[in-house]
Amino acid sequence: MVLFSCRGGLRVALILVKTIAMGAALAGASRAAMAAETDIAPATLRDAKPGTIFRVWPLGGGALNGNKGYRVLYRSTDYNDAPVAVTGAIIFPATPATKPRDVVAWAHPTTGVVSRCAPTLIPDLAGTIMGIDGLTDAGYVVVATDYVGLGTKDHHPYLVGASAARSVLDSVRAAQQLKDVGAGHRFAVWGHSQGGHAALFTGIDAARYAPELKLVGVAAAAPATNLIALFKADRDTSSGRSLTAMTVLSWSRVFGVPMQEIVKEPSIRHFEALASDCIETIRDFGKESHDEKALERSFLKVDPVSFGPVTKIMEQNTPGALPAGTPVFIAQGTADDLVRPAITKAYVSMLCRGGARVKVRMMQGVGHMWAGRDSADAAVQWLGERFRGSAAPSDCSAFP
Repeated sequence: MVLFSCRGGLRVALILVKTIAMGAALAGASRAAMAAETDIAPATLRDAKPGTIFRVWPLGGGALNGNKGYRVLYRSTDYNDAPVAVTGAIIFPATPATKPRDVVAWAHPTTGVVSRCAPTLIPDLAGTIMGIDGLTDAGYVVVATDYVGLGTKDHHPYLVGASAARSVLDSVRAAQQLKDVGAGHRFAVWGHSQGGHAALFTGIDAARYAPELKLVGVAAAAPATNLIALFKADRDTSSGRSLTAMTVLSWSRVFGVPMQEIVKEPSIRHFEALASDCIETIRDFGKESHDEKALERSFLKVDPVSFGPVTKIMEQNTPGALPAGTPVFIAQGTADDLVRPAITKAYVSMLCRGGARVKVRMMQGVGHMWAGRDSADAAVQWLGERFRGSAAPSDCSAFP
């Protein structure tokens, strides 16, 4: 579930050049300093309502022409119902709002599981939001959470659905707190890979957790769904080892899963190096490849999928059906060897049986890395139709 991309090859190249040029500074002292600025007194955190903004920073190069942007620290709720501070971004039209603006919440794919891997800490955040051009052209407010623990001192609950969904929902609430943003109560969620998983859980939890908000649609590209099936399919691949390393590191810190019972002692050092990699830039991808090669192929004592505590977490964080009638857009590449098409199709069938209205976009020859980019235009068009109130199309007849 790894990704860095944006619409258009030229823009990808330009963003990567900028990121490499500026990344060293951000990856060092400045990133550490920015993370330190996210500390909030426990009493202040406890007494604040979800969505309350504690701090606002300029977004730097993250907003496109004609738009403004902020990096914000806001109050959310973690998977265990504890109050938590989360960073994210808000991008919105620079012109004054004449009516409440619709909001699109972007849920990012895997960037890592340690604090420095927060997307809002890279030089050009907007370039990592798939479909950003179409979203801003349509005049939407775009919110982009970092999720819990990315950009802050807390541990990141990787692929933990409730935590991610609440981070997304409270980012929409946060946008409403700033008068110049003009954010209304209608929103849609759009995500890729890990972000697709977050988007689906947002659809599941929205009515209960944020009943004052109106969800018009859920869009997900190559979403992580059946976690047990996903990890089984990927365990013998290079990407699968990276995914396993990040997951075990995160869950050992968040849930106390005993890492020493899963990872062989001689492999611990290389395992932790790989699990702590960020995957946002060319430099990051190179380091991840180096660290993955240093990790022996058989670094596990046991198969995590069959390890009781891990199995339980996977079961609890596999998304179920969305509320009946929910409009859903699912994009999937046929050449995806990380989130396998068969797993996504099985999930679509479950959504359909639950009464969701699911539009499916199968992309021939597209792999995991490009699923968000290659489906972005179609996703943005579909989201626009939902905001306009058009009847949601359904391909469920093809997914019994």
